[in-house]
Amino acid sequence: MVFETISKIIKVQLPAYLKRLPLPETIGGFARLTVSEWLRLLPFLGILALLGYLTIRPFLPKKKKQKDSLINLKIQKENPKVVNEIDIEDLNSANVCYCRCWRSKTFPVCDKSHLKHNELTGDNVGPLILKKKIL
Repeated sequence: MVFETISKIIKVQLPAYLKRLPLPETIGGFARLTVSEWLRLLPFLGILALLGYLTIRPFLPKKKKQKDSLINLKIQKENPKVVNEIDIEDLNSANVCYCRCWRSKTFPVCDKSHLKHNELTGDNVGPLILKKKIL
C-alpha cells in the first residue's frame, strides 16, 4: 500500500504538478511572472534549494561546537576564576613569556602552544612577554 502510494506520487502526481508550474523559457521570463505564479513556484524552488544545500553540505566548513569557543578548556576548571600572581622581583631571567591562549602544558608559562592554536582556529593570540630591565 505504501509503495503504491509513493509510486503514484512519483509517476502521476509529480509530472502533473511540474507541467502546471509557470516555468518561463528564459531568465527574463522570471521578471514577467505575476505574484500568484511566484507563489505557485515557491514550494518547487524551496525543494530545489534544499536539495542543493544537502548536496553541497558535506563540502562546507564545519561549525565549531560550543565547547570549541571556550578559551580555557582544562586549566584549573575546579576554580570559579583562574588567577595567577607573579612578583616581578622574583623573575630570574631578563625575559619571561606567559601564556594567553590557555593551551600551554606549562601554564602559566608559555610553551608556544599558541602557534598550533592559531593555525587551527585562525586566531592571532601570542604570549605576554615581561622584560626585566637590567641596570
